[in-house]
This record gives sequence, C-alpha cells and structure tokens, in this order.
Amino acid sequence: MAELRTDPLTGVRVIVNGSRQGRPRNRTADCPFCPGGLEAPGPYATRRIPNRWPALDGQRCEVLLYCPEHEASWSTMSARQAEAAVELWHDCSAALGSRPDVAHVLLFENRGADAGATVDHPHGQAFAFPEIPDGPAARLARGERLRRCALCEDPPKDLVVAETGDWLAWVPEAPLFPYALRLAPRGHLADLSEAGPRGRRALAGLLRTALGRIDGLFGGPAPYFLWVHQRPTDGRAWPWAHLYVEINAVWRAPGVPRFIAAGELGSGMYFTPLEPETAAERLREA
Repeated sequence: MAELRTDPLTGVRVIVNGSRQGRPRNRTADCPFCPGGLEAPGPYATRRIPNRWPALDGQRCEVLLYCPEHEASWSTMSARQAEAAVELWHDCSAALGSRPDVAHVLLFENRGADAGATVDHPHGQAFAFPEIPDGPAARLARGERLRRCALCEDPPKDLVVAETGDWLAWVPEAPLFPYALRLAPRGHLADLSEAGPRGRRALAGLLRTALGRIDGLFGGPAPYFLWVHQRPTDGRAWPWAHLYVEINAVWRAPGVPRFIAAGELGSGMYFTPLEPETAAERLREA
C-alpha cells in the first residue's frame, strides 16, 4: 500500500510504496509494448494501459504507448502519429482528471537508460494524485503571490529555439540541466482541453522539432525527462495555471550524464555548467 509521509524536519512529503521494490529493472530483448507483447497483444495506433507496478494506489498510474514502432521517437514519428500521441495525453488527462478523487494529473516521460527507463519503446506515463503535489502547488502559489503568469511573457529572443503555430520552445533563463527546453502556448491556456485540437496539433509539431533538435545535437537518441504541466483538476479556477511542457536532457555532452550531486541536493542551489544562451544557439543549429 502506498503511504504519504511527511519529514518532520524538512516538511518534504514522500510516498512510500514497498511493493515497487520488486518491479523489473533489467532491459530485455522482448519488448512488452510492441504489438504481440505482454502489454499489447494486438495491433494498435496508441494505447493506454494500467501500470503493473503503480506508485499510487487506486488505479492512478497508467502507461501511454505512443505508437507501435519500437525504434520510433517524437522526432521520427509522422505528423499524424505525433498528433495521436498528444491526443492520447489529452484523453488520459480528461479521463483521470474527471475522477472526484483526483486533484492533479501529471503526464511525464523518461527516455533512455540514463533517465531511468527500462523499456526503450516510445511511451509516457500518467500519475493521478489525490492532492496537488508540492512542486505544482509551489508554482501556482508563486503566480498567485506575484499576480502574474511568467509563461505569458515572451522569453528573450536569444533563448528561443523553435516555434510552431502559437507555441514557442525556448531554453529557460535558469535551467537545472544544461540542455533544457520549455514549450508553451503564447495564449494563456490552462490545459490540453483548452488548447483545443488546433493547439494540440501545434504542440505535436513543436515536440517533433524540439526533440529532433536535442537528438541532432547529441548525434542520436538522447535520454531526457519530460513533464506536461496543466491546471489541477480539483474544481478550483486556478487563474495562474498555464499549460506547458518541460524537457530536460540528462546529458551535458554526448554520453556524459549531468549528475545532480551532493552540493546541489544538500543546498537546494543548482549549478549549471553551460550558459542557456549557448545551449539555445546550439539547439537552433542542430
């Protein structure tokens, strides 16, 4: 059973779930997500399945299969496949978010062994939290305190990497990882539903471009973390919630991981070994 605990010294909240210690950790040749595999016995275009090793109780964790091709990625999927994958994000968010016991839906992706993925097949995951997690809560509280939406302000031009329709991709001014990207609509949209079909198509196109730039820079499939941040689903208005995608490549050079180490974890202050303006320039050229 998953149990939410709070550290009495730091106030950090942790979900403890001992059952996940037994989940598979070895990468195998038999892919469970390919058609005919354990999790996809028949043909499919996209597929939602329950996570066999859920971090949360109550059918709150899902695996999202983007396409049937094992070697595919956002940058190599067709436009139609990428659009279908974003629609899968939307459908999953809407379904989980409509539950009365779900306050926040986090969509995310770990790609590559250095990012902790144990299956290389293109896929993401969804966690449906009964409460708003600390990270999103802090961002929303900051917007409320400052009475402004930072994502509605245009980023510096030398940090912009690409744009598609009304969506921009740029390197944050203070990234935690050397090669980081934020993707957001120029208009103040709270979630994938508000973006509408046209906005979701633009996001799919920008994902293909932005992640293609990352792969091009590193000379092949680069490991990364990806999150989709949206408005909580607890029924409140949340006027400062702005839909965006955050991507962090976990390499600082081809094959060289960027470790977040003791000095950073102990201090809460992060040290990035590359100017974001340089990262943006390299990604534009990739």
